[in-house]
Amino acid sequence: MTLTAPSPAQVEASPRPPRTAALALMLGAFVALGPLTIDMYLPALPEIRRDLATTSATVQLTLTGTLVGLALGQLVIGPLSDAFGRKRPLLAGAAVHVVASLLVLVAPTVGVLGALRVLQGVGTAAASVVALAIVRDLFQGRAAATMLSRLFLVMGVAPVLAPTLGGEVLRFTSWRGVFAVLALYGVVVLIVGSLALRETLPAERRRSFGVRSTLGTYRMLLRDRTYVGLILSAGLTMAALFAYVSGSSFVYQREFGLDEQEFGMLFGAGAVWLIAATQLNPVLLRRWSPAQILVTATVGGTVAGAVLLGIAAAGFGGLFGVAIPLWAVLFATGLALPNGPALALSGYGESAGSAAALLGAVQFGVGAAISPLVGILGNDAVAMSTAIVGSLALAVLVLVAIRPWQLPDPQDDAAPVLAH
Repeated sequence: MTLTAPSPAQVEASPRPPRTAALALMLGAFVALGPLTIDMYLPALPEIRRDLATTSATVQLTLTGTLVGLALGQLVIGPLSDAFGRKRPLLAGAAVHVVASLLVLVAPTVGVLGALRVLQGVGTAAASVVALAIVRDLFQGRAAATMLSRLFLVMGVAPVLAPTLGGEVLRFTSWRGVFAVLALYGVVVLIVGSLALRETLPAERRRSFGVRSTLGTYRMLLRDRTYVGLILSAGLTMAALFAYVSGSSFVYQREFGLDEQEFGMLFGAGAVWLIAATQLNPVLLRRWSPAQILVTATVGGTVAGAVLLGIAAAGFGGLFGVAIPLWAVLFATGLALPNGPALALSGYGESAGSAAALLGAVQFGVGAAISPLVGILGNDAVAMSTAIVGSLALAVLVLVAIRPWQLPDPQDDAAPVLAH
């Protein structure tokens, strides 16, 4: 891995970055489709289990279906966005999400619901991968990590509000009404994106699309040991987050007796810590590199997870004995989440869509695997804690193996590009 400066042609072809606040708000609105789709129906999981006459583990597989759709969809949409630009795949994905959400309104069985959740995931995959690619089109290095932190602020509002909003919707309608609200939100962002989002990948920088070309790009990415380690670490960090997401409704409602609205409030309180960390990240980047913050946050999250597991196993402290170390884990993951992707994508300007797609596929693929594991382990605080601390401990081991702190530190959006 060596450092090379971008050529004058590359600099000229790069679009001038728009106002970052407006860009973060618009991209965040699209990316929020994912957290809303994942989190908004969480308070309804026990109701879905009763209504469709199934088991808790089977209902959790509908969450896994969404994550599978997100993972596989990104692998296709990423190369498409490198070949045809960012805007068209983004809008097409939002349209697929709307259609899938409307079809859930008539889903007769948990199997059909699971299949439609996969389709929802494919639709939201476009927003996840294209948003990262747009950031890489316009920024790199610390500037990219800062922009991703702003994006995560907007994204963070979604998991804060989603369970609470879902709980309020359930006051007036059944669990299917949650998906009607998701369809309405999808229509809104589809209209806004059509009118306000501009293309960030000029035609001269686009890549050819085809099976051979796509596989060749993925082969190149997978040969980069540092990139693979960074996306694997990001995936394991996301797995810890999804272990919390998939298990929290059962832990808070079944183990501690909270109702749907109380669960939504406590879930939102946890997400505040995630948001706070992402907004502290730009301040920390003024003094420390993305790699230093990534490693420190992952180690800190592992320690907090170990404390959580110990408290859960001992049955000490009741509800807040579990919630407080959980919040510490969320704070640590909030620091890690923007920096891992920024480092992983820093060397791939010409194939940002494919690089972001593989990153997202690993993140949501590992998340899809961890969600049913929490149910298999027992859907209690010990099971959730075990999955969290195991994921973060593995992430630490991966980071030790690739030593990201030895990478060159790009200082801003004019920094040299990593060549491979």
